[in-house]
Amino acid sequence: MRNTAKITAAVLATGALSLGLTACGSGKDSASSADYSGPLVVAASPTPHAEILDFVKKNLASKAGLDLEVKEFTDYITPNTATEDGSVGANYFQNQPYLDDFNKKRGTHIVPVVTVHLEPLGLYSHKVKKTDALKSGATVAVPNDSVNEARALKLLAANGLITLKDGVGTEATPADITKNPRNLKFKEVEAAQTARSLDDVDAAVINGNYAISSGIKPAKDALILESAKNSPYGNFLAVKKGDEKDPRVKKLAKLLTSPEVKKFIEDKYQGSVIPSF
Repeated sequence: MRNTAKITAAVLATGALSLGLTACGSGKDSASSADYSGPLVVAASPTPHAEILDFVKKNLASKAGLDLEVKEFTDYITPNTATEDGSVGANYFQNQPYLDDFNKKRGTHIVPVVTVHLEPLGLYSHKVKKTDALKSGATVAVPNDSVNEARALKLLAANGLITLKDGVGTEATPADITKNPRNLKFKEVEAAQTARSLDDVDAAVINGNYAISSGIKPAKDALILESAKNSPYGNFLAVKKGDEKDPRVKKLAKLLTSPEVKKFIEDKYQGSVIPSF
């Protein structure tokens, strides 16, 4: 994924000071000493997360007494680091396996608040119309972060393209492949670049948000699509541990799981994004 964002670190730092977002940091000893005034600034991937938040902002937030500000990022790193350092008050872009891995590797303290939707991972191609047409030795692009790469390999395994070691979990890599009848070759690229790699590879496993933002319709265009049943990959609103009590966060959590948001997701994304509530 691109390590760039629509907001630079400098802008975030300035914004944090000007908006008085000290309530989002960890230096408060109790709810009574925290300052929860001002807008709740939420870091989000452009599609569908920021679109869903914009719907809330335009249609629901004012009536609920919530001042909501949405900041878009195009990578999977900055939203968590900005939430950890208090530059933003919350984020909305990730799933539990990714967050667990991120917290473990980076020593952050981000926790989920409420799960909102699932974006099914899919396999796409500009060169073939079905998986049976993938030739021996075909190159498949997969996300290069550990959680999404494992998720991609599990998708391929669930559809018979490869076989993984028994019991392999969210840390699977190509080294865990035990059977590869098509002799598929894997090209590891940043998650944000998988859709752009479609012209250079035979197929690519693409996260739902990046597929949608690239004009791909997962429910229609995917060769194979991740099942939503019992999926651990629901995307949620998250905050730094301790900020769950922020009344602004509680208001947003309620709005994100409202009937109005469910209808918006179903109408706009037509099965490419699935409400999780």
